[in-house]
Amino acid sequence: MESIRQIYRIGHGPSSSHTMGPMRAAQMFLDRNRGAVRFNVTLYGSLAATGKGHMTDAAILEVLSPVAKTNITWEPKNFLPFHPNGMLFESFDESGEVLDSWTVYSIGGGTLANESFNELKTAQVYEMQTIKDIQAWCEKSGHSYWEYVEQCEGPSIWDYLAEVWEVMQQAVRNGLEAEGVLPGGLGLRRKASDYMIRAKGYGSSIRSRGMVYAYALAVSEENANGGKIVTAPTCGSCGVMPAVLYHLKDSREFRDSRILRALATAGLFGNVVRTNASVSGAEVGCQGEVGVACAMAAAAASQLFGGTPAQIEYAAEMGLEHHLGLTCDPVCGLVQIPCIERNAFAAARALDANTFSNFSDGKHRVSFDQVVEVMRQTGNDLPSLYKETSEGGLAKMER
Repeated sequence: MESIRQIYRIGHGPSSSHTMGPMRAAQMFLDRNRGAVRFNVTLYGSLAATGKGHMTDAAILEVLSPVAKTNITWEPKNFLPFHPNGMLFESFDESGEVLDSWTVYSIGGGTLANESFNELKTAQVYEMQTIKDIQAWCEKSGHSYWEYVEQCEGPSIWDYLAEVWEVMQQAVRNGLEAEGVLPGGLGLRRKASDYMIRAKGYGSSIRSRGMVYAYALAVSEENANGGKIVTAPTCGSCGVMPAVLYHLKDSREFRDSRILRALATAGLFGNVVRTNASVSGAEVGCQGEVGVACAMAAAAASQLFGGTPAQIEYAAEMGLEHHLGLTCDPVCGLVQIPCIERNAFAAARALDANTFSNFSDGKHRVSFDQVVEVMRQTGNDLPSLYKETSEGGLAKMER
């Protein structure tokens, strides 16, 4: 497996696959075509179907248009065989001749790939790629999941995770301060600050849950507004992890050093899913985004509460299992409805998974790795209209 840095990418929303990935691809193409006088970019499949709502064109134009005239062509009905999120970049000289062409795919979490290269398969730093093997190592050696991360990544990972944690916290703070209507045309108002105010008026139990909702809404709304966030594992699911960790730091006074170790553990679980299945909504639906985020947050919470390797695995397994089959059906292609609300519910469910697992001895029938495989198969079986095309489910009902 590659570095967990690929799970935690710092950037701007609203979508890792539809915004961050295309922007990175545009920059890579520009770097090798500085002399071009015109660019054409063709977007295919899911990338074209919901690209305008995800600001795909704006992200590409921000990179290419300052250098040369750039045209965007939309092909939402044309799905290339490699991946639903296909892009064709072309550069032209003054006579209109093609200088260079490049077909590349945004495969989730801001990662790029095509038939000749795959960022998911570069810079491999983990020898083991299943939780079963890693858990066995932990139980045999007496180490924790985060110690396996440190052993494979080296001590520099802590500086990176410290930056990740700071961006997550700032996204919560920014989202709680901001008010107004989110862009895109749905007229959806920000709710985070209202939820925080209302939560503070309740007793401890409801107040605690209300604050978790507020934190998740804050980050998800920042993402929908194009703000700076961290993929965990994607932009569309970026509110889950910060909500859980911010809440636990605030309510339980966990030190930042322990939060960073929880981030390492969560990243490891997300990395296993990304390696053996997918975190791309266009490939497996929202189960691969919000479902994986819930599993990561559950694992992080379980570790913070002193869970054993088996209990941590169980918490993560429940977080993912109970999101199996979740479709990706964004209204108008925007990362707003139902995405923002799903982040809040997944954060609450992650805390429930932690509580449930810590009541147990960690033994259970279905393993995390088995659920990952089921998620992959389920994603393959889902019709394409339920995978980030905005043509099915809630998206269709709201037309």
